Amino acid sequence: MRYFTLIFATLLLASTITSCNYTAEVTKETTVESAFNLEIAKEEIIDANKAFMTLFAAGDSIGLSNLYTKDAKFMMTGAPAISGTKNIQSTFSSIMKSGVSSVNLVTIEVWGTENLITEEGTLSLFVGDAEVDQGKYLILWKKEDGKWKFFRDIFNSNLAPK
Repeated sequence: MRYFTLIFATLLLASTITSCNYTAEVTKETTVESAFNLEIAKEEIIDANKAFMTLFAAGDSIGLSNLYTKDAKFMMTGAPAISGTKNIQSTFSSIMKSGVSSVNLVTIEVWGTENLITEEGTLSLFVGDAEVDQGKYLILWKKEDGKWKFFRDIFNSNLAPK
């Protein structure tokens, strides 16, 4: 009986040690860290710019303002910075009422981290089919609610002031 107890205790100890090692190995294999991928983020930003162009062409200033973070700033030539989505929505509404009917955004380069990305690009503004302005922009993107959104949007014209 004594040998039986000793053998049983040894098997129990061996089983416990083996199961602890097995659990540790399973944990190592199932733990996956999501790494930031700038190329994937760039594609998400290009998709957001496509949504911007579609919403602008549709005259949807509310939809446009929803592409911006709650604490966003919109900075254009000849005006102070416009803060907050409600003010940005009002500004887009005014721009559209002025006759600008569409915008074309072209991403040149993006760089950054999982927290903030900077995009450099070019833009064209249209009234109907006529291109009325060309310019360049820098946008600082920030994740909000799991999506990249405009955090700081600054642009200016390539045309000489009149």
